[in-house]
Amino acid sequence: MTLPHILAPLLLLPLTLLAGCDPTDESETYTPSYSDEPLQAASSVHEYLFAVHPLHNPTRLFQVYGPLIDYLNTHLSGIHFKLEASRNYAEFDKKLNGGKFEVALPNPYQTITSLEHGYRVFGKMGDDDQFRGIILVRRDSGIEEVGDLKGKAVSYPAPTALAATMMPQYYLHTHGLNVHRDIENRYVGSQESSIMNVQLGLVAAGATWPPPWRAFQEQHPDLAADLVVRWQTQTLPNNGLVVRNDVPEQEVAQIGDLLFHLHESSEGRAILARMPLSRFEPATDVTYAPVRDFMTRFTADIRPPQAP
Repeated sequence: MTLPHILAPLLLLPLTLLAGCDPTDESETYTPSYSDEPLQAASSVHEYLFAVHPLHNPTRLFQVYGPLIDYLNTHLSGIHFKLEASRNYAEFDKKLNGGKFEVALPNPYQTITSLEHGYRVFGKMGDDDQFRGIILVRRDSGIEEVGDLKGKAVSYPAPTALAATMMPQYYLHTHGLNVHRDIENRYVGSQESSIMNVQLGLVAAGATWPPPWRAFQEQHPDLAADLVVRWQTQTLPNNGLVVRNDVPEQEVAQIGDLLFHLHESSEGRAILARMPLSRFEPATDVTYAPVRDFMTRFTADIRPPQAP
């Protein structure tokens, strides 16, 4: 029996399970820290939500970002964060646009749209060279040129995923494909699902971006060995850090000071390595002008970003 026939039943379950950590790998296990002592008097502590867009499935996201939240809670005065995960992009978008989060780490497209919903940019992830789309194919697919995708299906996480959907679609467009007529676009809900659709041969190619692809390679090296990155896009500014406009400026400064100096300590570098990321850095709304320019071109040439 072939590997795809063995693995196909997994599609009946949430593919997010594939990205769960190996219980024998203690380095990948995250458990929240607890204390018998109250943090502070309830009236003096601001309970805030820190939300991360669906870079990973919720289980994996808590493993990666939980230690960062613990670090902030240990070092912040008068603020206590709770990490908020979302099952998919649509859920995250709805909550972000509704102003549910005090602080969020959205993708660059979500970053610029959040400015219309009561947020402002105060920082971002570094490593802009990593914010690009990649398009995977099976090694045995025989697909070498973009034109080889004509008449075939391509998977993506979600319509609003910038690096993993919109940038790959624009790449295909600029390399000769009509992405509306020449291929079938399938939005499969998560980065891991997009990768697995290629692995199982359900699509000819699948789009994602470097961090989820590296995580998949680490967690499922046997499955990843069947795949190859065939194309990659240009880069844009990395994921943003946004804060709701009603959060006091002194608290924003306190949060930023911790995040922007995280890479200067061994403890901080270990937290960043989980993401993986070299640093967080200050940013403003102006930082994301290249994203606005890209979205103008994408909307004119391909589709409105929210369209399925």
